[in-house]
Amino acid sequence: MSVLRALRQVAASSSRAVARPAARSGPLRLATVQLAPRASMTAARAFSASTCRFSEADVVLSQKLAEELKYEKEAVADAPGEPEFLKTFKEQGIWEIQDVTGNDEVTLVRKFGNETIRMMFSIADIQNAEEEPEYEQEEGEGGEEQPPHSYPIRASFSITKGNAKGSINIDTMCQEGAFIIDNMSYYPDAQLGTELTAEADWKRRGLYIGPQFDTLDVSVQEEIEKWLQERGINENLATFVPEYSEFKEQKEYVRWLDNVKNFVDA
Repeated sequence: MSVLRALRQVAASSSRAVARPAARSGPLRLATVQLAPRASMTAARAFSASTCRFSEADVVLSQKLAEELKYEKEAVADAPGEPEFLKTFKEQGIWEIQDVTGNDEVTLVRKFGNETIRMMFSIADIQNAEEEPEYEQEEGEGGEEQPPHSYPIRASFSITKGNAKGSINIDTMCQEGAFIIDNMSYYPDAQLGTELTAEADWKRRGLYIGPQFDTLDVSVQEEIEKWLQERGINENLATFVPEYSEFKEQKEYVRWLDNVKNFVDA
């Protein structure tokens, strides 16, 4: 047993000798890398970001938007908060105005007996007024005086009854203080006739909407016009629509300028 123990000791000592690293001739020197202080690197990044935050185009655009915004606000600085035509319309108490800030569509609602009448128009249509051909303007100068707000605005009406199914929809063009009827349609489902969704619009496209209004017998046209007049769809309403469109478009334009400028400046 002593011989075997001796042999084990010899083997262990020889393996340790092989595993032990060679003696160093001198002290070990580690290469070091000089790192920039963290504070200075952060400052450099912040400076770089601040210098690139606004380009020349950003600054110029912001200035132009500010100039336009100032001009538009000064143009209505002396005007009352609510124009006279709007006060008069509200005092009549016939139509309720449903106007959502940021939307280009306006809805008017009224009750007439057991009927609910809804009218919708878009202020986007008044943009076409600035694109009228010059020759049309020249003709107006030499002839009769053109009425204010003579540009066309599309307006649609839906009429429903509390004791009857379905709805009647009327598509018109509001121009020169009158509603020019395009067509009059009937929908057996009132929700389908009044719902403002893509699905409802798709379903309406496949339905018969009735003949063009000007192809009806003249006597029928006249009675339909009288029927609408009785419900307040008349000259007064046709005058209000373009006036309110201009009023709302101005407010939305100023709001748009302000929003875009704030975004550019952010």
